[in-house]
Amino acid sequence: MKVLLYLEAENYLKKSGIGRAIKHQQKALATVNQSYTTDINDSYDLIHMNTYGYKSWQLMKKAQKQGKKVIMHGHSTEEDFRNSFIFSNLISPLFRWYLCQFYKKADAIITPTEYSKKLIENYGIKTPIFVCSNGIDLKRYGKNPQKEVAFRDYFNIQPNDKVVMCAGLYFKRKGIEDFVKVAEELSDVHFIWFGETNKWVIPHSVRKIVTKNHPKNVTFAGYIKGDVFEGAMTGSDAFFFPSKEETEGIVVLEALASKQQTILRDIPVYQGWLTDNEVEFAIDVKGFVQAIQKVLDGKSHKETQGYKVAETRSIEKIGQRLVSIYEKVMAL
Repeated sequence: MKVLLYLEAENYLKKSGIGRAIKHQQKALATVNQSYTTDINDSYDLIHMNTYGYKSWQLMKKAQKQGKKVIMHGHSTEEDFRNSFIFSNLISPLFRWYLCQFYKKADAIITPTEYSKKLIENYGIKTPIFVCSNGIDLKRYGKNPQKEVAFRDYFNIQPNDKVVMCAGLYFKRKGIEDFVKVAEELSDVHFIWFGETNKWVIPHSVRKIVTKNHPKNVTFAGYIKGDVFEGAMTGSDAFFFPSKEETEGIVVLEALASKQQTILRDIPVYQGWLTDNEVEFAIDVKGFVQAIQKVLDGKSHKETQGYKVAETRSIEKIGQRLVSIYEKVMAL
């Protein structure tokens, strides 16, 4: 069995969660010696498709005519499309209809959590759905003094500075408004937001936050990967992710793998795999401020338990899970 991992518009999506997810899939399959290709002109038996564009649709139809199986990866839902781009809320019902055309036509769906599985099932989709985490490379996110130095040098962080980080696109859904409000309450703490989105496709209110309407202790760092980002994951004092909707949250797995103190919004996607034994949960600005202050005061020590959750979603285990799903779909 040979698998085609397909990502349409890779250059556009490489900075997104979907772009990172396919990299995780490649690593996962490599760890278990599963044969795969990313070349649509290569030979293959099954497509693991990660995107929903016109080329993806044409490829799916062609493959199925040839008797090949197609798995759609359920990265996207109507719920996580809302509160993102300009007019996203207005067109979200159309986006849901569009997604469903792919989900209905596929032979199977893979989605990262039980929560996202339930959302897709509630759309009336009868296609078999398998749950498989996006996974995390534990070795990549271990503590590394050289990476931490790179992070601190890049942002000119002094030894006594307190730093809280986040990572995500410039979306309301990601909680960017609350991130800034929390920073206003904790003015002696340096808040850094990693990640970016083209400013002309996001609402004006979010654009203003990113460009000028944020306090001096907030840095919008843009898209940074490698040593600086990975050093931030272990070298910061806390990871604060106030997202209001996720299908899993790869950056959360990265924080847990980094043994970082983690503060999250209490939303349904985390139910069943994260509890307040592993992270600090809150629901509003007041709660986030209290949770972060608790961490900064040294009164919260949940990083070891959080790491155990990351271990259950290691790249190696995800590779085994993917192969198991592929074999079941081939037998359908």
